[in-house]
Amino acid sequence: MTQKQRKIFYPTILFLGAILMIFQIHIYRNTIIDLIIPIGIIIVSGIIAFILDFKNYKKTYDYSAIESYLYAGMHYIIGYGFIACTIFMLVNYYFAEQNIKTESYKIIDRTWLPERVRVRVIHSEKQPVFTIDYKGKRKELVFNSQFYEKMNTYTTVEFETRKGFFGFDILENKKLN
Repeated sequence: MTQKQRKIFYPTILFLGAILMIFQIHIYRNTIIDLIIPIGIIIVSGIIAFILDFKNYKKTYDYSAIESYLYAGMHYIIGYGFIACTIFMLVNYYFAEQNIKTESYKIIDRTWLPERVRVRVIHSEKQPVFTIDYKGKRKELVFNSQFYEKMNTYTTVEFETRKGFFGFDILENKKLN
């Protein structure tokens, strides 16, 4: 690959990784998985890519030694790390078993995500977050803002689960009761 091609390739990988990071958050919210696992995949994949390709990165950009390591690390962790983690999460999610179980759990805590302003909408919204004890693990479930006003009246969360490809449970059709 020529230097000109690499100057297009590296920012493209960084941009793709950043976009997939946003998409991956939605999958993570519907998967029962310890946060350390996706973080580990991101960091390990980024470090492996760094080790394998740093010489090419250093030839491509004219940075000082510290800047080269800093920018390359950022590119590899955000780019390759999030791409690898998104592939892992997507495979677990979309290749899950077809056996569906309906389960109900008591809400043990309530909070909300900070207000966010939607584009072209004047008002802001708060998204309620309900914490449940799912098989010994605390899981925060994020719901649409339409449930915020009555969030204190809900006592249980009902949802369907499927076993993911890698064994991590997938949550579907969440309902508040």
